[in-house]
Formats: sequence, C-alpha cells, structure tokens
Amino acid sequence: MAQAILKRIAAGDKTAVQDCLDNYGGLVWSLARRMSPNTNEAEDAVQEIFIDVWKNAARFDEAQSSETTFVAMIARRRLIDRLRKTNRQPNVDSLEDVTAEPSGGKDNDLQICVEAKEAAAAMKNLRPEQRQILHLSIVQGFSHQEIADALEMPLGTVKTHARRGLIHVREVLGLDTDFEKEATV
Repeated sequence: MAQAILKRIAAGDKTAVQDCLDNYGGLVWSLARRMSPNTNEAEDAVQEIFIDVWKNAARFDEAQSSETTFVAMIARRRLIDRLRKTNRQPNVDSLEDVTAEPSGGKDNDLQICVEAKEAAAAMKNLRPEQRQILHLSIVQGFSHQEIADALEMPLGTVKTHARRGLIHVREVLGLDTDFEKEATV
C-alpha cells in the first residue's frame, strides 16, 4: 500500500505537496468558497489552509482518521477562525456605503422571507431522519462524513437521506426536479 500523502509531506517528499494539492484541492476550495464572503477571501483561505496542512502533516495518525477527514478538519477550523476574525473587526465602510439604499429593498427581503417560510414548512413534512440530516448539513454546516460520524450512520445512508429530502422539498416547493432524472440516467 502506498504511503499516506501527509506522511510523505512530513518526511520532506517534495512530490507529495503536488499530490496533496491534486487530491484535496477541490475539497478545500469547495469548503473555502462556501464559508467565505467572496472569491478573493476563499483564495486566501485556501493558501492558509494548505500551509496549516503542511505544518501539521506530522500530526496525522491513520488510526484516528482518514487523510480526507484530517484535511477537512484543518480547513474547517481555519475557516471558522477567519470568520470569527472578520466578525471581530470594526466596520470600515465608507459613508456612501452606509447611507446607500440596499439594492433589493424591502420587496426582495419580503420575497426571501416568504420563500424561507415555505421551505421550512416543506421540511416539516420530511421523515425525521431526512429532516435531521438536512438540518445538520444546511444549518450547522456539517459535511456528510461529519453527520455520519455524529449519528453513527453509514455515509451512503446519510447521502441518500439528504438527497431524498432535498428532492421532496423541491417537489413541495414546485421547483424543477430535472436534476433527479439526469442523475438516474
């Protein structure tokens, strides 16, 4: 069996760095993009995350977690730290930004409020396990693997419940469900 990428990085293998980027770049980017306010912040976060991964590669223990989980947890912690830091900084908006009318106005806010209530009502009609999994995923920001670990449920079961729950909510809301047909073809 090939040696773990993180163990190779800890040992100073220069080719392991590129392997790490190739294997985990998509995961780290998707987490950073989801938890960052814009693309520039996400790019900065990805750089910080990989620096942390390389600095902590020697701490990776195959007996405790998979490499993917190890990288994801470092990414998640770094992204949460960045969000907390951003929330602690004082607002430095210009006077024009502060006094400008929001682009959406009250009509947009009202539409979002109505849609949120409809989605919440649709979620109440889900099976309890689907509702719980979607809540953990959407509201708490847990990954499928984190949900599987927390609920002591197989990863495939978590993904199935999440997918079926989302399909049901989309159907109740009258949204396009063609993605379901494409996925089964």
